[in-house]
Amino acid sequence: MSKKRSSNLYAVIDLGSNSFHMLVVREINNSLQTVAKVKRKVRLAGGLDANNNLDQAALQRGWDCLSLFAEQLQDIPTANIRIVGTATLRLANNVAEFLTTAEKILAHPVNIISGEQEAALIYKGVAYTSSGQGNRLVVDIGGASTELIIGEQAQAKLLYSFKMGCVTWLKHYFTDGKLNQHNFTQAIDAAKAVLNPLQEKYLTLGWDTCIGASGTIQALQEIMVAQGENEHITLAKLHHIQQQAIACGHVDNLNIKGLATDRKPVFTSGLAILTALFESLEINNMFLAGGALREGVIYEMTGLRASHNVRQQTVNGLMIKHQLDLEQAERVKHTALKAFDQLKSTIAADDAQAGPLLAYVSGLHEIGLSIDYKKAPQHAAYIIDNTVMLGFTKAQKQLLSALLINQRDELNLPLLAQQSAISYASALLLCRILRVSCTLALRRTDGTIPDFSLTLAAENTLIITLPTQWLAQHPLRAAALASELELQAKQHLPFRIQER
Repeated sequence: MSKKRSSNLYAVIDLGSNSFHMLVVREINNSLQTVAKVKRKVRLAGGLDANNNLDQAALQRGWDCLSLFAEQLQDIPTANIRIVGTATLRLANNVAEFLTTAEKILAHPVNIISGEQEAALIYKGVAYTSSGQGNRLVVDIGGASTELIIGEQAQAKLLYSFKMGCVTWLKHYFTDGKLNQHNFTQAIDAAKAVLNPLQEKYLTLGWDTCIGASGTIQALQEIMVAQGENEHITLAKLHHIQQQAIACGHVDNLNIKGLATDRKPVFTSGLAILTALFESLEINNMFLAGGALREGVIYEMTGLRASHNVRQQTVNGLMIKHQLDLEQAERVKHTALKAFDQLKSTIAADDAQAGPLLAYVSGLHEIGLSIDYKKAPQHAAYIIDNTVMLGFTKAQKQLLSALLINQRDELNLPLLAQQSAISYASALLLCRILRVSCTLALRRTDGTIPDFSLTLAAENTLIITLPTQWLAQHPLRAAALASELELQAKQHLPFRIQER
């Protein structure tokens, strides 16, 4: 029997300067499902000598890794496979030697892409997987190059690939392995010098949000979460983590809370480059991207279009997948947003995402029913915790999960305190709004939700005002509101029910 190759499988192999990656996805109904991810630290750039030739050890590490990847490619149509090489392979004088053996191992051609092509694909990957309005600055620190792109929605406006990366900077500025202020200052100043010729172009075009798409940024987010910080990367946090690194004295002794062992070798050099970027480009804060080069290549192969609202597309997909009652989801969302509008003056200015996140969680509030009514809120939180949600950051997912588990029954306030997407006060208010909105929409029928108003008074007292005689005419929902009053009172959250 002949083997049938699955035409809806796609694979991309990224031959990076620090790591080789393989991503395999399955296309289903105009969306992508990841079915395999393999990553190996090859540190190809570490094998470049003074004449930019790859040494035999680096070549062999690369070939050994590709031998692992090759088996997976056998069952995927040739047209659905793309293998790309980046900065180190662009630089290596003996690249032909590497490619000859690599292509024999893989039985597929390897495409060495230019720095500009790499930057464009990185931006495409970010545009498809990360949310953001207006101009976006995308940063990707690789092993031997750093890409900076400014774009809006799916269109890149300014892109450039700079010849500096975490592996090459490690070799030049942290050769002795010592972690001291002198080495960091040298590495940061050198990165600033590389950026300087194009610095003004980027500052003039400007951006509204900044997104990071590399292992360095991933490592920093893991460190900040482990150390009880929110997920926003700022210059102050970079300086603080730099001092933690210096206190360790040597790369071999690098022990920063939250830093994974496999990220340690090139973390300090990546940190120095990122610090230079923040200082040169006056970046206020940065978020982690949902995807980059590999995702950009996949989306280019499949021809799928980027959504103008990645998060809404993600939510819509989950609603369809879990067969939610779309009309009821809309009722609860409409009710919750009406309540939010009445209370938005009490939301902190820094919590601009509170409204949109309330809309998303309202639409998903019944997702746990796809498992069972009993413990549906816990099931809902489990689904969110264990689902890849493009466009949502880790902290935003944690908030959605905490709100879903608190949508009914006893309140678990510590979960709201543990998230860092918005302030605890705002998260608590969203929780109370969601609970009241679900109660008012119990009838599951248009036209049955009363004309209500919500206010927040002294001592965090939530007051709902309903039409005259409404409570007497609607005993089921009146009882549900009374029960809600008791549940909130248990947590010292005053809730008052009154009529006009």
